[in-house]
Amino acid sequence: MDMNDLTAFVAVARASGFRDAARAGGVSASSLSTAVQRLEGRLGMRLLNRTTRSVTPTEAGRRLLERLAPLFGEIEAALDVLNGFRDKPIGTLRLNVPAHATQTILPSILSRFIKAYPGIHIEVLAEDSFVNLLEIGCDAGIRYDERLEQDMIAVPIGPRIQRFAVAASPDYLAAHGRPEHPQDLLTHACLRGQFSGGAKPLWHFECDGEIIHLDPPPGPLLVRPGLAITMLVRAALDSVGIVNLWEDMLRPHLDSGQLVPLLEPWWQSFPGPFLYYPGRRHLPAPLRAFVDFIKG
Repeated sequence: MDMNDLTAFVAVARASGFRDAARAGGVSASSLSTAVQRLEGRLGMRLLNRTTRSVTPTEAGRRLLERLAPLFGEIEAALDVLNGFRDKPIGTLRLNVPAHATQTILPSILSRFIKAYPGIHIEVLAEDSFVNLLEIGCDAGIRYDERLEQDMIAVPIGPRIQRFAVAASPDYLAAHGRPEHPQDLLTHACLRGQFSGGAKPLWHFECDGEIIHLDPPPGPLLVRPGLAITMLVRAALDSVGIVNLWEDMLRPHLDSGQLVPLLEPWWQSFPGPFLYYPGRRHLPAPLRAFVDFIKG
């Protein structure tokens, strides 16, 4: 069995596409396609389902990927040992993070880290669904404590306390009035997000021991989380409705006066996020450098 064909299969399965895998590996998509077809021909079965929009493993492909991922991880770990002979580590650090973290947590951290470790190349996969880090080829991810798996090591990253903020533009408030209680939001145009599974996150409020979980009616705009979440901010700035997002995302617009804070005594605080990674004995040098960097 040709190891290059197995490598091509793992790369395409992890990237969920030939083009993205080719871009990450610095090869052509056609060469990856040929390698996977050759592997499937030798095995006598299809490993990937291909459509014009996506590439996903078949059941056989998924089982093969589950067994190959740890083996490729061991190979990468063996080669990574050589980093111990360098003044500074080199290599690739792959992070899986929620989309909002690419705007509120990572930018300042990554800029400083890249300057400190110019030999480390960072790849960021932004998504909000639950994933297996090893299967998708990522070294670490960012999640909140309620979403962490028990066998993961978690290191605090970013602000330790965060809040969701509610805000609207001055023009929207002039036209529709200002809500004085969370229940008042039920009569306003609320800009909502939606999980990939279809559920809409509730809006949570807390003040003087009173807790309210609100499910505002469908407003003029509904977006799936991901990078599209910035559309909610844009819509609020354009006086389309009321937005409820991480305070860090809204803070520049609150400070400039483009958005007006609403129901601030009710804003609910929650613990900040964690960098998490599998509890294995050997950490890749780029990940070890990143963990030490955020701890410092």
